[in-house]
Amino acid sequence: MPNVFAQNVATSAADAEKIVPRAEFRVFGHGIIDTVKQRMWNCSAVLHKARKMPAETYFLSVNTTEANVKVRDGLLDIKTKTGETPEGYEIFQPRGKFQFPVSRQDLSVILGHLKVEMPLDKSTYEIEEFIEMARAHPQLAPVTVEKMRYGFTVDGIICEFAQVWFNGALVESACCESENYAGMRKAVEYLGLADMPNINYLKAARRIIGME
Repeated sequence: MPNVFAQNVATSAADAEKIVPRAEFRVFGHGIIDTVKQRMWNCSAVLHKARKMPAETYFLSVNTTEANVKVRDGLLDIKTKTGETPEGYEIFQPRGKFQFPVSRQDLSVILGHLKVEMPLDKSTYEIEEFIEMARAHPQLAPVTVEKMRYGFTVDGIICEFAQVWFNGALVESACCESENYAGMRKAVEYLGLADMPNINYLKAARRIIGME
């Protein structure tokens, strides 16, 4: 089974292309954690780990909802949506993790995924510089995201429930992810989430900050 707690390390775009992407079904709202807790014990859930994640910065663009660009532990991580399963689960392909300071060429690639342009007149950029540049850009919005995650599996399907703060606003989330779509469907149903809309982090953050 994939290591859901893999270390956050830099990877090139070429290496990222070799990673088999997992499909994801995620929900956001209130009362979700109680629902999952009530159901998980009836479906042979196996607990794995609770983690308070280091604060992350997500970069939202008015021009795309298909580029998940975030910074955690000094690394900028990019995933882009490549499709959906017949069940409507979203598939995001890793595109690499960039170590700061990043080169002008790498920052240009990052901005390309966000579908925005800005003048780049330096050879390298620190993370603090990029965040300030994003704040000043009319088409970008950096959002601080904090997470308390509780990981478990249901019949080998990676699952979690979490408390998530977007710029300090608290919501609850739950997720199932795997390359096994049939197994995912069963896990989603077991946990009582099947009738809820599939909302990824980008969409949730956009709604909370009023971008959509």
